[in-house]
Amino acid sequence: MSSVTFETQRAALADVVAIPVTPFAADGTVDTATHRALLRRLLDGGITTLTPNGNTGEFYALTPEERRLVAELTADEAGDRAVILAGVGHDLPTAIDSARHAEGLGARMIMVHQPVHPYVSAAGWVDYHRAIAEAVPELGVVPYIRNERLPGARLAELADHCPNVIGVKYAVPDAARFAAFARDAGLDRFVWVAGLAEPYAPSYFSAGATGFTSGLVNVAPAVSRNMLDALRAGDYPAAMKVWEQIRRFEELRAAQGSANNVTVVKEALAALGLCRRDVRPPSRPLPEDERAEVAAIAAGWSI
Repeated sequence: MSSVTFETQRAALADVVAIPVTPFAADGTVDTATHRALLRRLLDGGITTLTPNGNTGEFYALTPEERRLVAELTADEAGDRAVILAGVGHDLPTAIDSARHAEGLGARMIMVHQPVHPYVSAAGWVDYHRAIAEAVPELGVVPYIRNERLPGARLAELADHCPNVIGVKYAVPDAARFAAFARDAGLDRFVWVAGLAEPYAPSYFSAGATGFTSGLVNVAPAVSRNMLDALRAGDYPAAMKVWEQIRRFEELRAAQGSANNVTVVKEALAALGLCRRDVRPPSRPLPEDERAEVAAIAAGWSI
């Protein structure tokens, strides 16, 4: 049994958990120099928890070699300035290999993507995460839960087997369901991260979350930090002021089943001259008539 207490990792989850974008060069490859510059911008903006290979990083559109590259670039830039929560997933051997690769880079935690499979049983969900967690007992493990049918008792069962399962990225868009799930699993047993970012952070914090993920943070780190500061202070009116500030941006990302989730973030970064707007299929760049609105929002934040 591991003697690791995971205190550093737990503290890192109770924060703004940034999901960096993966910028592409004109030839379609990962733009490593721009990637490093964007990571430095996050670090300089006070971000101390980074998730390479998250959904905003276009995890599912990257090749295995590119996912390794993204993890390596992130770990190298972060150094001791941030805790790395590396995204892993796909089939079990691939997920375990990715977890061990991240551990070798100095990552302290892994986020396990919701299994993408047409047939997911609750017991099989436990088996999948248990195999990964047991392969890297020194790493904190954070399941990314998007399955509204998964009962909280299954998470408790997983943690009974794997004490390194220390946090949860909960991304079911239902604050009441989150409140019930967290209590069924054990509210104080895990660090609860609002996995649907700033729009859901106030409601999820009111029910027990202490951290939230963010893609918007790529564009405006200070805006995300402002929301966290308000929520940590229990100042919900102040948090909702930030919510109002980011509402339209997040509505654009969420439209059409989140079709433009990454696209809008990259469009804002492009408007600020920070990276190309290119995304990979099945994402698609914004149509011309919507670009100006995103640029205006980004410009307003950067003042």
